[in-house]
Amino acid sequence: MEWERLLSLKRQGDTHKRLRKEQDETRLGFEVDYDRIIFSSAFRSLQDKTQVIPLSKTDFVHTRLTHSLEVSVVGRSLGRIAGKRILEKHPHLGEVHGYRFNDFGAIVAAAALSHDIGNPPFGHSGEKAIGEYFKTGEGKNYQKSLSEKEYQDIIDFEGNANGFKLLAASKEGVEGGLRLSYATLGAFMKYPKESLPKKPSAHISEKKFGFFQAEKLVFQEVAQELGLLRTREGNDISFSRHPLTYLVEAADDICYTIIDFEDGINLGLISEDYALEYLIKLVKDSINTKKYNALVYTEDRLSYLRALAINTLIKDAIEVFIANEYKILNGTFDVSLLDKSAYRAQIDDIITISIERIYNSKEVVDKEIAGYKIISDILDVYSSALVRKMDNRASNYDSLVLRTLPEYYRNTDVSLYEMLLNTCCYVASLSDGAAILLHKKIMGMEI
Repeated sequence: MEWERLLSLKRQGDTHKRLRKEQDETRLGFEVDYDRIIFSSAFRSLQDKTQVIPLSKTDFVHTRLTHSLEVSVVGRSLGRIAGKRILEKHPHLGEVHGYRFNDFGAIVAAAALSHDIGNPPFGHSGEKAIGEYFKTGEGKNYQKSLSEKEYQDIIDFEGNANGFKLLAASKEGVEGGLRLSYATLGAFMKYPKESLPKKPSAHISEKKFGFFQAEKLVFQEVAQELGLLRTREGNDISFSRHPLTYLVEAADDICYTIIDFEDGINLGLISEDYALEYLIKLVKDSINTKKYNALVYTEDRLSYLRALAINTLIKDAIEVFIANEYKILNGTFDVSLLDKSAYRAQIDDIITISIERIYNSKEVVDKEIAGYKIISDILDVYSSALVRKMDNRASNYDSLVLRTLPEYYRNTDVSLYEMLLNTCCYVASLSDGAAILLHKKIMGMEI
């Protein structure tokens, strides 16, 4: 892969080439991407979506929105530092094409800002709940009417693929979704493959899938423009990652490793002394002991260690990225940057205790169970009503229920696959609170 193509400013529907050296420095195309994402309704809904603790009443605990903002900040730093090093190695990018290190930061920041934009309510259990309805619930009845890959899209409903749909899919009157630059769309794509074959290799880019069959042509256009490497022959679509995706992923990994851990402390799920000890192990090479000991309050000590830990992991991720740039550009770097971290042991220790004390806590599990039921019921009511409308046998109740759907999602003049997928995407668009309220209404528990 070549950086000149990977840094494409092209947007869907463009009829002429956008050159970096002709850009207005006061409002660069990559910075416009960030603005379009942050003003989108899909991004706003993240303020009431679960990061770790569903429906938490504590101000300290992160939502998907605050998590995404923090990931974008870390991503911007990663991109700028990496960009400076890349331009030193490949000076023609600046001298001939006009790229600056801030361009790399802007691309990574925008992709990182949107990295969770397609996630359903109730965290990752929300994805599983959507899939389970079609895999083992009433939705299984639609399997025979769908192609193998269409059915796989739904039973393995993937927030990353839904994110790509939100960012790039055209709707009537809206060409190209948010019309982001192809560089940002490429950096967003953690898993540049379709839903089948499932996990065909141990390469991290094939762990999940990144686009639905409905967006296959759009994805292929983006991949071709960027010069991503095709990794499979025949009918199965799979490409190598955009190199900057590794930095987006690292930003997310750094934030959830450190900040989910911090949430666990603030909620009392992890004892403060125990947590501070784990963080000190991670930053022992950079900690100013005198400054640390002068901090009186635990909150301040925790804040200091968090900042040090994030900075430590940023520097480490950059070194791994630059050392492996050749492999990354050739599509042969098959793990995340943090998997090669010099601090892998300390990271694993923190993640292990987070899984034990936070992700598997009773508070989280109880709310995820409720989330499964809520999502399943909403899907059942809407998908059944839409199918009956499609077959001209809708009941009066179906008609009433469908009036509560946004107009775009009521359309039955499409294939069964598109209609079911759109229903899944509507459910995924709901915030935790909106899903609970809607469930109460359609179940007759609230007027």
